[in-house]
Amino acid sequence: MVRAYLADKKSWIALFAGSLLLTDLLLVLDKGLAISSVSIGYLNVLLLVIFVLFFIWRYRKETAYLQALTRLVNELPSDWQEGLPMPVFHQEKILTELFREVDGSYRSRMARLREFVHAEQNDTAAWVHEVKAPLTAMKLVIDANRQEPVFRKIETEWLRIHLLIDQQLYISRLPSLEADYVVEETDVVRLAADEVRQLMPWCLEKNIAVEIEGEQVAVVTDQKWCRFILRQLLTNAVKYSPAGGTVTIKAEVGEAGYVSLIVADEGPGIQAHEMPRIFDRGFTGNAGRIQHAATGLGLYLAKQTAEKIGVRLHGQSDGTTGTHMVMTFPTENDFDATRK
Repeated sequence: MVRAYLADKKSWIALFAGSLLLTDLLLVLDKGLAISSVSIGYLNVLLLVIFVLFFIWRYRKETAYLQALTRLVNELPSDWQEGLPMPVFHQEKILTELFREVDGSYRSRMARLREFVHAEQNDTAAWVHEVKAPLTAMKLVIDANRQEPVFRKIETEWLRIHLLIDQQLYISRLPSLEADYVVEETDVVRLAADEVRQLMPWCLEKNIAVEIEGEQVAVVTDQKWCRFILRQLLTNAVKYSPAGGTVTIKAEVGEAGYVSLIVADEGPGIQAHEMPRIFDRGFTGNAGRIQHAATGLGLYLAKQTAEKIGVRLHGQSDGTTGTHMVMTFPTENDFDATRK
């Protein structure tokens, strides 16, 4: 702060130094002024002391506002505009007024943006619910004609549409997940089995077997959002598994009491250089480019949801023989702990 202040006031310092030097030259060169060199030196010291004291006083007075602003920037509370220092000089009053105007404009724009996003989310949710009605009617027709091979094929395509619409509904709800979060003890293996039953038509079409290993394991989580994560992992596993392959679901309990649920497929795997990016939005990788239906949203949404409900999600693959997606549940739900 001192160096910056000196740099700002260098013209004033130069003016004082030049004036003092000019005064000294006048006193020395003017023969009509009988002043000794000692007196001139005393005058210089006196003026320098006065200038230094004045400089220190002005430094403290003029930088108090900036120092208070610096402290406010470092802390930056949500109500920072209430902590703005009291202005003393005219330029400080202008700055304070500018800060308040900018904050008001920002808040107004943010409010309009929230209204727009909220309206868009409501429109999306309403559209999804409207679409679900004909989808439900289609499902009734499919169930009534399940013996016909063509209807089994239609059921697979119906399932894909249902999953995409369901995913869109969860996307619209994800920003407000905290308002729709219910913690309860549940059997994670049962949740996985329920999701497998939903995907069974797709598995039958590709002749994919699903093996569930491990006993019932209780975890504390939100059932609905946990199932959404499982749905994304299982959908990916079925999508990338070869025809006649096997998807394995396994529950494990670690030494520290952490419960892990592993979803393993026999697909092409994920290359090592791609692993850090698998949860990025829109990233599909080499396998996704082969599967033209890949959107790069499934794992991204799973990761975002997992972080919000306190579940650790990571992937493992040697790049050649399948992928393991691991959900690790904490012994105490972190997200719920923050709400207490």
